[in-house]
Amino acid sequence: MPNNHQGQLHGRMVRHQRHWRDSLMAIMEPAVDYPSAKEIDVGRRLRELRTQKGLSIRSLAEMSGLNFNTLSLIENQKTSPSVSTLQQLAMGLEVPITAFFKTEAQHMDVIYQKSNQRPKAMFAHGGLEDMGNGLNLGEGIPLLLTLEPGADSGPDAIVHTGQEFVYCLKGCLTYTVAGKEYAIKVGDSLIFEAHLTHRWENRGDTLSRSILILCPADANDSSAEKHFMPEPA
Repeated sequence: MPNNHQGQLHGRMVRHQRHWRDSLMAIMEPAVDYPSAKEIDVGRRLRELRTQKGLSIRSLAEMSGLNFNTLSLIENQKTSPSVSTLQQLAMGLEVPITAFFKTEAQHMDVIYQKSNQRPKAMFAHGGLEDMGNGLNLGEGIPLLLTLEPGADSGPDAIVHTGQEFVYCLKGCLTYTVAGKEYAIKVGDSLIFEAHLTHRWENRGDTLSRSILILCPADANDSSAEKHFMPEPA
């Protein structure tokens, strides 16, 4: 019985983490080239993902902003979607765009990444690199955050569940937490309870690069969307 209970707990944690990871990746426009839709069975994958979410084609059409007939043609392999169409579908399904190119989920016990082989995504005036690539640190996902000079998290303060950790590798990143400013330079770190109001910005004139770990306590937390706005079309 204890082993079965532990297995159920692990299953809930995996689903929790996958939801958080998918939500994070779905809000950002990928900055890597993906295989042509003709090279894979996108229609079958779309049907699988839609069914897993318990959605009808019409419901997904409304959520993604795409035409019902277009989705039907894609699922029946009568047309190949563009990358922009896949991005809209990923947003509607709340999955990363890479989900369309995977036939089955693979769990890795060890993740080794070369610096130029990390999954990457872009947002306004900066970018993220996924340093976990499927293996999480408990509830947290390690990210490599790159910010251009002048980049910031927007005019509004951010509040979310869990904790937030940042370690500066290059340049300087200024965090304002509960009204107090912290200039995080190379080698400096900051960790805080994320229910405290906070925002960040690169006030320097050089590129800033930091390791960022967001650890939301709620799988439905929208902290990723609050931190990283997609690049405007």
